[in-house]
Amino acid sequence: MDADLVLFLALSAFATAIAGATAFVIFWPLTLVHVRDRHPQLDAQLGEGAFLKPSALWWLLRAGYRTTPDRNLSGLATPSRISLLVILGGIAMGGVLWIIGKALS
Repeated sequence: MDADLVLFLALSAFATAIAGATAFVIFWPLTLVHVRDRHPQLDAQLGEGAFLKPSALWWLLRAGYRTTPDRNLSGLATPSRISLLVILGGIAMGGVLWIIGKALS
């Protein structure tokens, strides 16, 4: 495989991560506002400044919202979780492909 093609694929993976970040900054704040307004006990658990708080992001990644019987919360948190997974996957894949591309060139 040509190094230029691998580096192009790495760039495409990083672009996918950026697209995931765009979805994340739309859905995650909406999820946090919903939690703040309708689930005060969960809001207290996530804590202040939960947008980039590692424990809140881990709660999102492990789908902790599924324990709350609120379909609206699931409807907001699921796209947030998917977009966070896309960000992490895009960065990981882009990094691996970049290393492979550099090794081939």
